[in-house]
Amino acid sequence: MSEAIACGLMAQRFRSYLPVVVDLETGGFNSEHNAILEIAAVTLTMDAEGNLTPESTYAFHVEPFAGASVEQSALDFTGIKLDDPLRRQVAVSEAEALGEIFRPVRKSIKAHGCTRAILVGHNSAFDHGFLNAAVNRCGIKRNPFHPFSSFDTASLAGLMYGQTVLARACRAAGIEFSNSEAHSARYDTERTAELFCAMVNRYKEIGGWAQAQREQGMEEKP
Repeated sequence: MSEAIACGLMAQRFRSYLPVVVDLETGGFNSEHNAILEIAAVTLTMDAEGNLTPESTYAFHVEPFAGASVEQSALDFTGIKLDDPLRRQVAVSEAEALGEIFRPVRKSIKAHGCTRAILVGHNSAFDHGFLNAAVNRCGIKRNPFHPFSSFDTASLAGLMYGQTVLARACRAAGIEFSNSEAHSARYDTERTAELFCAMVNRYKEIGGWAQAQREQGMEEKP
């Protein structure tokens, strides 16, 4: 099977959407007022057999936007230290972080024959809300992500494994998970990407996707 046909499988599998896994660490729960402190994204690819795998990770420490609120409870939970000298050296603005993530996402959308990205996240509504708020603050006109649809791995893992907590869902899927490394955007995104791929591939292995394709084909016949 040629690379072009293999890439086309992604578009077939997700209705021309490209799943991109995203995780954000924030200064609270209010997307309009609390700062984004870390953001990471993992692009996915698909092999000639239709198996989904993580491709590339893009992760950034983010400077709080002007006037942003950062709650101490959020810092205590994530372990982020805003005054860490190393963090200060590498932190970038929201606009720069989004630009550095959106560029490869757009490239991957094109490479896989898709029309738009769709956010994959663990409790995805939270990350999606913060991402959309940042896009609006930065005045970005070409957001590659669908504005409101997403894939939530917490819901999917509840269905597949009876687990909704990321660490427990990963372990149920046979994915190693370190509690000491959790709550880093990079680490959580990479584990979420592995979990999403494991669930999609397992569904394919048991014939679910093939059966869905057959049934759809039967319905479309005149």
